[in-house]
Amino acid sequence: MSDDFDPGDPDVVKVNYDLRGWDADQRAALIESLANADIPHAWQGDELVVPESAEDLADGVFDRLEDEIGPFAVVLDDSDSGTEFQLEDWAESELEVLRTALVDEQIPHRWDGASVIVASDAEDFVDDLLDAIESGDLVEVDGDSEAPDGVLADLFAVGDRLARDVDDSGSRMHLFDLAERVSAEAPPFGIAPRVWTTILARAQTLRDEFTAEDHDPERIRTAAAELHAVCRPWV
Repeated sequence: MSDDFDPGDPDVVKVNYDLRGWDADQRAALIESLANADIPHAWQGDELVVPESAEDLADGVFDRLEDEIGPFAVVLDDSDSGTEFQLEDWAESELEVLRTALVDEQIPHRWDGASVIVASDAEDFVDDLLDAIESGDLVEVDGDSEAPDGVLADLFAVGDRLARDVDDSGSRMHLFDLAERVSAEAPPFGIAPRVWTTILARAQTLRDEFTAEDHDPERIRTAAAELHAVCRPWV
């Protein structure tokens, strides 16, 4: 607790932040940030309490941490019955994929042993998510080899531009740069591995056409159009 802040003082208007979904490392980063910003605060269980006078400063810290180490889990309130999915037979690796997906998609949820309860309005989305994990279409990705942000939109745009102008040197260089930074083992979130493999194959074909000895603009244009088409449903 900050020395100059008494959360029990009835004359002080307070703001509470529910941090049940934060892990130990995230809380440690928050504590350090609050201390560096000299923001008075206290803990009441899983809730952070700050005086209303420091709310804007605290909100700024949360916004910065969201950008740096987020997203954070959205916890479903205990009073919300939600929709329950029982996952007793799931492997730990599958559960970890699900935990990450629920956080990334900002689905309100809470865990009860081997069951997860999600917001009722997210039931259909989570049902599809579970099917994708069980079928192997959505798998755990090494955090050190994630797909670059916006890579699908970039590949889509590259295909479109080169289909219209095979001499667009900027798009050609961007294609070669992306090819060095993507991996079949690290699809963008929400993209099935088999879909990602197909997209990468189209990108590789286009790249190969640029380096082929019998450089053919028409084949380049066709390969670019195919890359553009295979990306279209996902952007």
